[in-house]
Amino acid sequence: MKKDIKIPEVKDVYIAVVQEQHLEYKTLDWNAYIINNTDKDLETVLIVSQGYNDNKMTPPMRHTISKLPARSYAKVEYLQDKVLELNNVFKVTFFEGNQMFDKSYTFRKNTINTKALQKLPLMQLKGVLVK
Repeated sequence: MKKDIKIPEVKDVYIAVVQEQHLEYKTLDWNAYIINNTDKDLETVLIVSQGYNDNKMTPPMRHTISKLPARSYAKVEYLQDKVLELNNVFKVTFFEGNQMFDKSYTFRKNTINTKALQKLPLMQLKGVLVK
């Protein structure tokens, strides 16, 4: 029965972490975004994020986006500096039409930094991207 469940490969949906100026607190904050670089809307997007290493594990953070339009992006969460020292996993599940998609995106510890910034699809910003 399990073998009969087909979950297709996720293409052109990414998680990116961007360093942005917080206007109120005048700080540079790291924020995670989901990017839908496809021609189709994503529905019921569920994101579970968690940081971990050999000694520590953060509690899971759960997020829901009811609809992420084609060629768009949405902020998922703020990442504290201490969390950047951990491996950070974002498990993303969504529907495209009646088909379910699922993918895990992992940022290895200390890979979210200003040296790793690159141009991001759709966003007019630079950030750290996991495909």
